[in-house]
Parts: sequence; C-alpha cells; structure tokens
Amino acid sequence: MKIAIPIENGMLCPHFGHAPKFAIVEVSGGAIGASQLLEPPPHEPGSLPKWLKGLGVTQVICGGIGARAVQLLQEAGIQVSAGVSPQDPAKVVEDLLAGRLVTAQGPTCSGHGDSGVHHQCGHH
Repeated sequence: MKIAIPIENGMLCPHFGHAPKFAIVEVSGGAIGASQLLEPPPHEPGSLPKWLKGLGVTQVICGGIGARAVQLLQEAGIQVSAGVSPQDPAKVVEDLLAGRLVTAQGPTCSGHGDSGVHHQCGHH
C-alpha cells in the first residue's frame, strides 16, 4: 500500500487541493517503510489524482476534499479517507494501521468558487 497525505507546515493539511507538499508513505506487511515529501504539480482540475496515480498511490488520507476530487481519485483506483483533523502525518499512518483512524469515505467540502469566498467545508 502507498499512502499520500497532504502536508502543510509539517502537519496534515486541512484541504487536499491546497497542500504545498505531500507525504508519500509505503506500507508493507503492516509496517511503515520508506517515505518521501514531494511537491505536487500546480493545482488544476484533475492534476493531483493523475500525479498520485503515477506515483503508485493506493490511498489518500486528508482533511477536506471536494466531490470531484474524490470521484477522480476513486476512478484512478485510489481509496479516499477524508475528514481527518490536522495532525502529525506519522500518527495518521499509525492510527490507520491500528484501525483507530476515523474518517469520512467521501467529500467533506462543497461550494468551491474561483475566489474561494463560498467555500464550505466539513473540517476544521
């Protein structure tokens, strides 16, 4: 399994599409393996799901995420766990592996406009 976590200031970023970095963490046999911190491509519709699929990511753990991003990730064969509060990404992976990670299995944001003024999220 290869997990992608959007990162901002060393913590899980509250919004998938606005993360300046992504932690890519490999998990094998229930153990955390290699990880890397990568800069994503510019935020354009569909760019992040394509980029993550190209990296071999099989799961995304994030805070807020819109319905279209969830759809594109799922179409790329990537499972989405959303609604996670900002925290240490290592703890997020540990909680996932231990079965303690409580998430939403779909979008948590709606109303994305060009200016972001009408952005409504179900995360903090």
